[in-house]
Amino acid sequence: MDFLTLFLVYLCFVLVVTALLCLCSGRKESFLARSVSRASQVLSLVVPTQLQRVTHRVTQRALHRLFHTRSYLFVVLHVALQAAVFGEYTWEVFGYCWELQFHLLLLLLPYLLLAVNVGCFLLCSRTNPGIITKSNHASLVQVYAYDGVMFQRGIVCPTCTMEKPARSKHCSVCRACVHRCDHHCPWLRTCVGAANARWFLLYLLSLTGTAASLAALAAALLLRLLLLSGLLHGSYLDAQGQQRPVDIPFLVQHLFLTFPRIVFMLGFVILLTLVLGGYTSFSLYLAFTNQTTNEWYKSRRFGGSHHLSSQPHGRKLVYKNIYSKGIWSNLKEIFRPPRALERKKK
Repeated sequence: MDFLTLFLVYLCFVLVVTALLCLCSGRKESFLARSVSRASQVLSLVVPTQLQRVTHRVTQRALHRLFHTRSYLFVVLHVALQAAVFGEYTWEVFGYCWELQFHLLLLLLPYLLLAVNVGCFLLCSRTNPGIITKSNHASLVQVYAYDGVMFQRGIVCPTCTMEKPARSKHCSVCRACVHRCDHHCPWLRTCVGAANARWFLLYLLSLTGTAASLAALAAALLLRLLLLSGLLHGSYLDAQGQQRPVDIPFLVQHLFLTFPRIVFMLGFVILLTLVLGGYTSFSLYLAFTNQTTNEWYKSRRFGGSHHLSSQPHGRKLVYKNIYSKGIWSNLKEIFRPPRALERKKK
């Protein structure tokens, strides 16, 4: 059971690292700062004070550079992970599947999805997300109506010194206000706004599809190899010398010893599919309801204890999404952003 235990530890490690990267890839420097602060408090009992100061400065600079500057680290990590996975797929999985006469279109599907994903990645990262400037400010103010709760007229951005259009947000990383700002994505080194939201959604869908196709082909290959080997109906001798029928732990250990790289790749892409699938589902929910991540997050904070300063104290502030017009209209707005304010006739 040693190899099975090692494999389970590996799966848990990959899941934790992937989840942390996804959680910390947005506005999560405070989460990391709290974690580092707590760790430093524990280590302060054994680490000298001077070393603590140096480590704290280096850590703060590293965190700021990672999540509050347009760093290439996540882009390089993204490319490196894709290169490693597709390298293993091309080197071993594709060859074994070809020998076992898998359909060629199935084997080429991950490459086709990769091409779509790379195209969406380039379009999303290189397209202007909708940065608000003095030249387009007047037209962007008229695109969306102010709801009076989350977005109020007359709010001026202290950095850009311009009135914020409804559904806009100032990005401290890009150092600009972004029209219909969803979030800043360090994996793309840009914000996701009105102009590139469609490419970001297609990027997520293609990336999830790529991981799922790789996982399905790797799992199908291992299952075919088990069927051909006849181990499913065999038996083995345990440590006490007793003969036992083959069970799942034994099969996992056998595959791990025989095809370690394929098993490691399969575990990674399965976890990646689950994480990306969850995030893609959330992004689709936001698209169907015409919300941004920023708006969804802010709407969680509104409740019975919040009041508008211009309203009586006893009147509760209730947030209502006035921008949702139905699933199909909301999707149309993602792929064809509106250019003028659409008002319903009374």
